[in-house]
Amino acid sequence: MTEDNNDLGDKGDGAFDKAKESAKGFAKESKESAKGFAEDSKESAKKFGDEAKKTASEFKEGLAGAGGENKKILVGILAIVFGQLGVHKFILGYQKEGIIMLVTTVIGYATMCFIIGSFIVMATMIVGLIEGIIYLTKSDEEFYNTYQVGKKPWF
Repeated sequence: MTEDNNDLGDKGDGAFDKAKESAKGFAKESKESAKGFAEDSKESAKKFGDEAKKTASEFKEGLAGAGGENKKILVGILAIVFGQLGVHKFILGYQKEGIIMLVTTVIGYATMCFIIGSFIVMATMIVGLIEGIIYLTKSDEEFYNTYQVGKKPWF
């Protein structure tokens, strides 16, 4: 029976050694897999960072090409105060639309004695007021993309 016990002990030791080696192999594979995942993550993060820098520099270049500043506050206030004259349109670079508003306002003042002129002047004032409010309520990026890059002339 002692011989059976020794044989069983040897088998147990062998199984333990096999399990130990198997665990070492699994740990080694896990470390390699984790290294590969970490390298992939670093590469992805670097690509994302490069793309973000590229996008930011494109935005800065576009902003510099538009006069170097966002004209939202200036244009919004001028649209509210002098909106009927189309001053805000000229500042944004919309000459045709600015001339339309200016000529319409002048015609409105010229025909004010016929009552219809009052309505024309009031309409141009309302258009300027609405545009000024719209300009001031948009975010800086949204205003820049819509009116300075996208060149949306009305509302």
